[in-house]
Amino acid sequence: MQYDVFGVGNALVDIQARISDNWLAQTGFDKGIMTLVDDAQQQGVLSRLSGINLNKCAGGSAANTIVGIADFGGRAAYAGKVSKDANGEFFLQDMRKMGVSIEVPASPAGQTGTCAVLITEDAQRTMLTNLGVSATLSEDDIDEETIRRSRYVYIEGYLLTNPVQKAAAYKAMNLAKQYGNKVALTASDPFLCNLCRDEIWSLLEGPVDLFFCNELEAQSLTGKTDVIECAAAIHKHAENVAMTLGANGSLLMHEGQAIPIEGVPVEAIDTTGAGDMYAGALLFGITNGMSWKQAGHLASHASARIVSQLGARMKNRFTQKEIMAFME
Repeated sequence: MQYDVFGVGNALVDIQARISDNWLAQTGFDKGIMTLVDDAQQQGVLSRLSGINLNKCAGGSAANTIVGIADFGGRAAYAGKVSKDANGEFFLQDMRKMGVSIEVPASPAGQTGTCAVLITEDAQRTMLTNLGVSATLSEDDIDEETIRRSRYVYIEGYLLTNPVQKAAAYKAMNLAKQYGNKVALTASDPFLCNLCRDEIWSLLEGPVDLFFCNELEAQSLTGKTDVIECAAAIHKHAENVAMTLGANGSLLMHEGQAIPIEGVPVEAIDTTGAGDMYAGALLFGITNGMSWKQAGHLASHASARIVSQLGARMKNRFTQKEIMAFME
């Protein structure tokens, strides 16, 4: 079987809850950002959530993107590490149920990673991430044959901060290039662009064919403030750029051309996974016969649909007729 995209990233079970600002303030964690927490901190938060209505799904940034591709009817595969525990079994079953091919040997020790997604009334999301055994994803977990059969390899930027995971990411990128396939990288977070700036520039000049970022990540990477200048600066190094601009849509850079994509007006309830779904829809589009502009419009509509609901999984999927309409 040929795959449109093979994703490499953290395997986390997302546990989403709607909470008040006051509830969040009591945790002591900063609002609106992702914080890495240890086992004890995560257990403390999850214990406090008992009794609150929770939404669970297999998550992690790249996993959300890969599920998005499958949502549109694309063929997708994933590499991530889970443990032999209830959350690990849930993650594998959830991904397979969505149509994603995932063959990951479960680790006998440790616990599956979790991400508590705390959503306040202003639709801001505060993420507390405990990587668990996901942090042990290694070169051994990258299947060469699956990469050979994948048109794109999609790498989660977070992997660059961990030497073991980074080695897995580089193996996947190098194999993709070896077989003449494409590589996409997502910036993941503005702090990551600060931390790994030189390495990201090097990757953009090397194996990466398509770079996903939002405006804050682009500003952090380039040191510029104007989004058009940011996109142009990145496009000097990267063949293709997809920069999301929140409610203002997005900007694609392809073959020296800027392709502005307007936003879709919608009432935002929860921004969790909007960028991940944007990447999934764009990757689906460009691997299934759409032009970059058509794929950009599909991605814009897909991310709007995600922010208008709770959670990173599309509850109201696009029909085949809706998808075809973007190609007209």
